[in-house]
Amino acid sequence: MLGSQRSRRKVTTLLTGLGLLVTGAALQVSTTATPAHAATPHRVLFDNAHAETAGNADWIISTSQPDPLGQDSSPSAETDWTGALSSWGVDLQATGDYSLKTLPSGSSLTYGGTATTDLANFDTLVLPEPNTLFTTAEKTAIMNFVKNGGGLFMISDHTGADRNNDGEDAVEILNDLMTNNSVDSTDPFGFSIDSLSVSSGYPAAISDSTDPVLHGSFGTVTKSLIASGTTATLKPADNSSVKGLLYRSGYSGNTGAFFATSTFGSGRVAFWGDSSPVDDGTGQSGNTLYDGWNDTGATNAPLALNATEWLSGASGGDDGGDDGGSGTCTAAQLLGNKGFESGATTWSATSGVITDSGSQSARTGSYYAWLDGYGTATTDTLSQPVTIPSGCTTATLSFYLHIDTAETTTSTAYDTLKVQVLNSSGTVLSTLATYSNLNAAGGYTQRSFGLASYAGQTVTLKFTGTEGSTLQTSFVIDDTALDVG
Repeated sequence: MLGSQRSRRKVTTLLTGLGLLVTGAALQVSTTATPAHAATPHRVLFDNAHAETAGNADWIISTSQPDPLGQDSSPSAETDWTGALSSWGVDLQATGDYSLKTLPSGSSLTYGGTATTDLANFDTLVLPEPNTLFTTAEKTAIMNFVKNGGGLFMISDHTGADRNNDGEDAVEILNDLMTNNSVDSTDPFGFSIDSLSVSSGYPAAISDSTDPVLHGSFGTVTKSLIASGTTATLKPADNSSVKGLLYRSGYSGNTGAFFATSTFGSGRVAFWGDSSPVDDGTGQSGNTLYDGWNDTGATNAPLALNATEWLSGASGGDDGGDDGGSGTCTAAQLLGNKGFESGATTWSATSGVITDSGSQSARTGSYYAWLDGYGTATTDTLSQPVTIPSGCTTATLSFYLHIDTAETTTSTAYDTLKVQVLNSSGTVLSTLATYSNLNAAGGYTQRSFGLASYAGQTVTLKFTGTEGSTLQTSFVIDDTALDVG
């Protein structure tokens, strides 16, 4: 019987309100915990490990790091968080669609590690005028992160802006990332940053009503601001997806690009030639700051926010990747055995994961997928390959998820469920979401993610549940679907 494996689970919860320990295989634990923002698909990491606050700079969203919510959990004004980038952070936080973290000073960028700030846990990395060189390992991590589907936002400043006097400025550091790494040093993004110091100007946007960065959900971009900055030289022969969006006055085409976008592998890249446009004029005492965010002659806020949305995969658009050729798309649901009612067929799963055990409840029918819940160090997986037809402009993965836990912490993710997209070689292209014991709640909640960027490809959708060595957390999935059109 498929449910027999579940009978060995230990399902225990501490009912703290009653001071009573309850144990029983048939118990379904429910809590009133609110799902954490980390469960949303739009997770952004702001770097502060490379002298982003040296000198007069203050390129942080909050002094509370890594989690800005520690300073104010419900910010409504830029001064609720302290930092020259606080307006950027507060505006994203206000949407309810983003989970924001900061890589603190003294940390290192990693990809595929165990740290909560590891890049595998994020959709977008923001590098706001870094002032120390990335290590060899960090450059490998950044490049693989983008290659596998991450978004990279590089913000430079003018040449000579060496705020910590170590002999390196942001122009040199970002060019070094692109030309001196172990993943691809052959002009991978299709542009290089110019060694210039442009004193002032209002670069204008190109005319393209279809571009999601210039015309996104946060507004229309018309101009930006240069207050001592630089530009980029585009090299479309090296990467045909590179595109200049705003240009210094008198420039166009491949020269003088003040804001540019590109792609690399399955990921997306954005470049901005100055940090002043994202400076909101507020920050820690002792810094000389300039309010470019609210400059009435520019539209810097919509540009920053739309670009973050695009980099995080939230706004769709052409990612420049291989879509397998032209073709048509017929509206359909692509997953086999989507409600698990055929038992352990179509899906590849750890033994006993697909079950009709009465110890948990299916959302519909009798069967469901139950990952973890043992109370011991265990990893369960559930996966299915699927081909998304070329020509599909929409592709939405959805599933219903229920999480219950015996963990009592409100701050530490001891047990996790990762939702990932892999290529045919097993390489992770994107981590769509990471859920944990912190997201426990009664009943099922539907989760949805856009996968249109994988049209024309065969990918594997994979759920990986990893449990610690003591208290149980159960990740229960039912009624999956991948709808295309």
